[in-house]
Amino acid sequence: MTMIIPAADQYQELREALRDLCGSFDSQYWQKVDEARGYPEAFVDALTKAGWLSALIPTEYGGSGLGLCEASVIMEEINLAGGNAGSCHGQMYNMGTLLRHGSEVQKQLYLPKIATGELRLQSMAVTEPTTGTDTTKLKTTAVKKGDKYVVNGQKVWISRIQHSDLMILLARTTPLAEVKKKSEGMSIFIVNIAEALASGMTISPILNMVNHETNEVFFDNLEIPAENLIGEEGMGFKYILDGLNAERALIAAECIGDAYWFVNRSRNYANERVVFDRPIGKNQGVQFPIADSYIETEAANLMRFRACELFDQNLPCGAQANMAKYLAAKASWEAANVCLQTHGGFGFACEYDVERKFRETRLYQVAPISTNLIFSYVAEHILGLPRSF
Repeated sequence: MTMIIPAADQYQELREALRDLCGSFDSQYWQKVDEARGYPEAFVDALTKAGWLSALIPTEYGGSGLGLCEASVIMEEINLAGGNAGSCHGQMYNMGTLLRHGSEVQKQLYLPKIATGELRLQSMAVTEPTTGTDTTKLKTTAVKKGDKYVVNGQKVWISRIQHSDLMILLARTTPLAEVKKKSEGMSIFIVNIAEALASGMTISPILNMVNHETNEVFFDNLEIPAENLIGEEGMGFKYILDGLNAERALIAAECIGDAYWFVNRSRNYANERVVFDRPIGKNQGVQFPIADSYIETEAANLMRFRACELFDQNLPCGAQANMAKYLAAKASWEAANVCLQTHGGFGFACEYDVERKFRETRLYQVAPISTNLIFSYVAEHILGLPRSF
C-alpha cells in the first residue's frame, strides 16, 4: 500500500525508528485489542522499553530530554501507523506537572522509575460529574489533618487509571467561599493508586463508544501523605493550566496522524476500487473531498509545529496550542467522514479499520477540550470580545 506522509523534516530519523516499532503491531493486533475492549499492554511496554514515553523527561532523571516537537512526532506516528496513542499519551503530559512543580525529592523519587517503566503515570483526575470544564467549582475536597490530607468527592472520565501506578489529583483545599479568586484554593497531589484503592478510593468503569479505558472515581476519607502535595497548597489550578498547552499540542499531533491515515486509506481505496469499469477515484465527487482533507491536514500540521516550537522556547503558546488542537481535530474528523464515505459499505467492516479509527478520532471534538471552549478562548483572549461565561 502506497502512503502519503508528512514532507521530509528534521525528524525523519525519529519517524523511521517509530515506524519500525509501530510496524510490529499490525491491524490485527489493534483489531483484537478493540474487540476485547482491552488495553494494548504489549504495545505500551514496547514503547516504554524503547524510551519513547520518556521523551520529555530530562536526561538527569533517566529520560531522553527531548522537546515537545519530538514528543508530538511520537504521538503522530503512532496514529499514522494505525494505532491509538490515547492509550499512552497521558504519560507524556501528566509527567510535566511533576517535572515543573514537584520538589527535587519528588522528582528523584518518581521520574527515573517513570522513565524506565517501573512506574506508570498515565492518569489525571480533574473533571467532575457536576462541574465538567468549570473546574474552579469542583467539589472534591482535601482537608489537611496532621501529616495527611483527607480526600472526599468524586471524579469522572478519568482515563487509564486501571493501567497506571500513579495519578495526578486536583482537589479543593480551601473552600470556594474563602478565596479571593475562584481559581485559588485548589491543590495538586500525586496519588499511589494501589495504596488508594486499599484505603478509600473506588473505581467504576464507564463503557463507552471508544475502546478508551475511562472511569468514575470515588473518594471516601482517602488519606494522602502531606509529602504528596505537589508545589504550594492552593496553586493547583495554575499548575494544571500550565500543562494544558502541551496536552493540546500532543492531541493535535495525534489527530494529524489520524488525518493522514484516513487520507492514505481513502486514496488507496479510491485507486483500487473499480465500479462501472473505472476506479472510483477517477470521479471528482470522490477525489475532491480527499484532496480537501489533505489540504486541511497540511494546514493543521503547520499550526501544530508552531505551537510546539513556541512551547519549547518557553514562549506563550496558549493561542497556538488551542488553534492547533481545533484545526487538527477538525481535519481528522472530516477526513474520517470522507474515508468512510469513500469505502461505502466496506467502511463499516471491522477488518478495514476505518470504523475503529472513525470512533477514536471523533473523541477529540469533545476532549480534552471541546470545540466551543476553544472558540470562547480565541474570542476572549485573542479577539478581545467580552467573556461569554
